[in-house]
Amino acid sequence: MKHDKKKLLGLLAGSTLAALAVSAIAQDEGAAPEEAAVEAAPAEAAEAPAAEEAAAPTVKPRPSELMPLASRSMLLDVANTGKRLVAVGDRGHVLVSSNGKDWAQVQVPVRSALTAVTFTDSENGWAVGHDAVILHTKDGGKTWALQNFQPQLEKPLLDVLFVDASRGFAVGAYGLFYETTDGGQNWAEVQSPIREDELHFNSIARLNNGNLLIAGEQGTLALSSDGGVTWNKLTAPYESSLFGSVAVGEKGAVLFGLRGNVYVSADPAAGNWTKVETGTVASMFGGASLPGGDVAMVGLNGSVLLVGADGGNVRSLRTDAGTPLSGVIVASDASLLAVGESGVQRVKLR
Repeated sequence: MKHDKKKLLGLLAGSTLAALAVSAIAQDEGAAPEEAAVEAAPAEAAEAPAAEEAAAPTVKPRPSELMPLASRSMLLDVANTGKRLVAVGDRGHVLVSSNGKDWAQVQVPVRSALTAVTFTDSENGWAVGHDAVILHTKDGGKTWALQNFQPQLEKPLLDVLFVDASRGFAVGAYGLFYETTDGGQNWAEVQSPIREDELHFNSIARLNNGNLLIAGEQGTLALSSDGGVTWNKLTAPYESSLFGSVAVGEKGAVLFGLRGNVYVSADPAAGNWTKVETGTVASMFGGASLPGGDVAMVGLNGSVLLVGADGGNVRSLRTDAGTPLSGVIVASDASLLAVGESGVQRVKLR
């Protein structure tokens, strides 16, 4: 069964989910990636100069605008700092909440779409997005400082991970891959053979044994067992787009991607992935660990999947709005908070 591409892209129009999904859809339908590539063009980029010798104009970031309905706008990721919740999304929207019900927007230095957010403690966090933006907060999300802004690259950053307060990584489209060893004061490109094919790196996660796992398009899967110093390509269980992974067990992972494809492995370094029978063809874009070790995943059409750490006990839920979801966390009352096209949505597990 082929994707209804027009319907899917209509649902995702204008969002980073489209950038994540369209090249994978092209692969699924046999089209060449370059024929269906979505360029992450910065919203603020100026037109190209008429003459080749003309100097490219300097694009300066503009601060986000405070919008009364920001909590209902496209949100792409959400994090729990331990003290509050922080969600990020389209047009540089950053929202904070202490209870998951009432959300307040805070201003940030950019209007670029923000795709991912992470915290190392209750105060220090980073968000990344289009225009290769990297933002840092040191007060739990109340204020943000710009650490990186490169609209001329026309490449979005799609995920960010910090292993401690100093060392972090940001990954994105066309093999974009940065690292820092000083909390983001300086970012440098990672030099690794895994970047040679310039495929999209959709996510980076830390497993429970400290290994780092990257997942991306065309079955891209890479592992680092030395804290990100070196990376090795793995044989993926699925040859189309992989959108993320969640750590399970001592050193295992649940891997999710296009068309409801979900796999589990007790040790990704050794391979031996087992396909999870999800009963859906809805692509999964975000995931989170649940108390007890199970995994929750969210994706197209408001789909929510709950899967046991061993790949069993699969349950399927759906949000009332039925719109695409891209990120999920566990709320304080053990329900799920998911974000996506319709903003923040609460999902009851029972």
